[in-house]
Order: sequence, then structure tokens, then C-alpha cells
Amino acid sequence: MHCPICHYPDTKVINSRIASDGLSVRRRRECLKCSFRFSTIEEIEILNLTVVKRNGYRENYCRDKVIQGIKKSLEKRAVTNDNLKKLISRIERDIQLKKSNEIKSSQIGKIVMKHLKKLDQVAYIRFASVYQDFKDVNSFKRELNRLLKKKKKKKVKQK
Repeated sequence: MHCPICHYPDTKVINSRIASDGLSVRRRRECLKCSFRFSTIEEIEILNLTVVKRNGYRENYCRDKVIQGIKKSLEKRAVTNDNLKKLISRIERDIQLKKSNEIKSSQIGKIVMKHLKKLDQVAYIRFASVYQDFKDVNSFKRELNRLLKKKKKKKVKQK
């Protein structure tokens, strides 16, 4: 790790602890040349995963693409950055549970929708409308009705 001040290529870790989100490690470091102290955050990264697109094209998994799609669906919704980080981690955990070097983009979409549905139903509908490529208002309405039926069933069970 290069020092952000003097760019010396070596630092030592002074202490490590789990970050408040529980999903990353926060490390306190010190430059071996100028003694400047700074923090870094270490997160899990999915490597060597190929995503198979609908048209058969293959590309490397890109966390940023998943985040961008989710952020669009969460626009103007009351979801904190901490909740977003936790959501991404749960999605990536489910992807890793597939234990495969290849995953279809449709599988990633289903995983995202499963977690969005629990977090924010408006964001879920927004994501589903793009992911499932609703052709008209009726297909949108059908998905909305499915969501409302499940919500009613939950309320009945809670009583």
C-alpha cells in the first residue's frame, strides 16, 4: 500500500477491525518513511466469474454494473448507503453460493429482485420493470398485483 502523502511503497498495519457494517475490514496503517497514518477498508471481491448475457455474450462479473442498476431503482428512495452496502453484500453472497465460474445474467437479476423486494418494494418494481422488460401497462399491473397479494397474505398471517 502506497502512502497517500509521500507515495512510499511500504506501510505497516497498526490495527485491524471489522467495520461497522460487518462486511469489511478497516485497517489503520502507518507509512514506514514519513510516519503518516491513514485508514483503508478491505472488502470481498468476486474474481473469475463470467456472466453469460441473454444473447450468449460472455463478460467478466462487474460489481459496478450491479450497483448502478440497483442505484437507479433506488433513486429518491429512503435507503442509506449502509443499507445499500449490505444489500450488495447479500447479493454477492448469493452469487458466490452458486459455486460456479459462470452465471447467467438472468440469475443475477433474480437474485437482485429477491433482495430488493425485501428492502424496498418501489425499487423492486422499478428494477423488475427494466429487468423483466414489461411490454405494456398490463404486464406491469400483473407484477404489482402479485406484490400486493403477497403483502395481504403477510398481514393476515400476522393477525
